[in-house]
Amino acid sequence: MSARDAVLDAYQAMLLEDGQRATTLEAVAARAGVSKGGLLYHFKSKEALAEGLIERLDALVVQDLEEMRTAEDGPSRHYVRTSVWTDSALDRALVAVAHLAQESHPGARAAMARARDEWLAQIREEVGSPAIAHAILLIGDGLYFDAALTGGSLSTQVAQVAVDELLPVIDHLLELGRR
Repeated sequence: MSARDAVLDAYQAMLLEDGQRATTLEAVAARAGVSKGGLLYHFKSKEALAEGLIERLDALVVQDLEEMRTAEDGPSRHYVRTSVWTDSALDRALVAVAHLAQESHPGARAAMARARDEWLAQIREEVGSPAIAHAILLIGDGLYFDAALTGGSLSTQVAQVAVDELLPVIDHLLELGRR
């Protein structure tokens, strides 16, 4: 792992655990195991750290969109199946950037909106109906929000039961969209 990635990982972890106020350059450097000068070599400011994390999220969203596009069971079912907390790289980056967005960081808000719009567009392309696509997106968002409320502490088995119960609803919505 590169020093740059270690710094971003440390920044992301601190956002998740302690929020933006705790993420001083000194604290991030210490957590990453680099000197402050080492951190500043890669990120000239706290804003540059935020921009680096947003770039990470953007890249992970592109990867997720490709997985949605090529999913055997289609984008909608993929979106709902993967809308539970698994502590993946995408999960961690998404929630960390959401913390920045909650603090009114304009770049973070824009990144969150971009991701949402791209997921919605892919679902809409599959189902045709804007209303049905939005309903499917909100079902996935609800699963993710439910996991966030419990801090991701719901067992994978409990989360999978919820997904399994919702997939027939998604199938019904897909049928409605094809009519």
